[in-house]
Amino acid sequence: MTDWNDIITAVATVLEGDPTGGAPRLRALWESSSPDEHAQRCVLAHYLADLQPHLTEEVRWDELALEEFSSVHQDDLRPVGITSAAGMAPSLHLNLGDGYRRQGEIERAREQLHLGQTALAALTEDGYSTMIRKGLDMLRRRLDTNDPPSKS
Repeated sequence: MTDWNDIITAVATVLEGDPTGGAPRLRALWESSSPDEHAQRCVLAHYLADLQPHLTEEVRWDELALEEFSSVHQDDLRPVGITSAAGMAPSLHLNLGDGYRRQGEIERAREQLHLGQTALAALTEDGYSTMIRKGLDMLRRRLDTNDPPSKS
């Protein structure tokens, strides 16, 4: 079983500003994870998406994160401090929706925006939920104003 402490350490490395140090570790953890470790794979894919140099790869990792999330159970993300797995859904939809927007896939982006907004009820009122709400609001504004996507 993929050790949550290894995942947390690799994610912390990335979040502390060392993506070149954390990315290979996240990738190795993904490679060594079992296909039935949905919670671990969801978290790994979620962070790997942000480290991709090309938008197509980023979106694919975001899709993988959401695919894995579909098999995550209520308490599966407690080891990373998420008390209810449903609390991760808005972020996953936000990231995928923004990726689709940047690819010019506007209808798919709107679908992810809707799913993300619907999932907001799972969040408590704290700094994290504020950040996700602002992100979804920004995505909505960009879609409503036809902010041109930046393809990479």
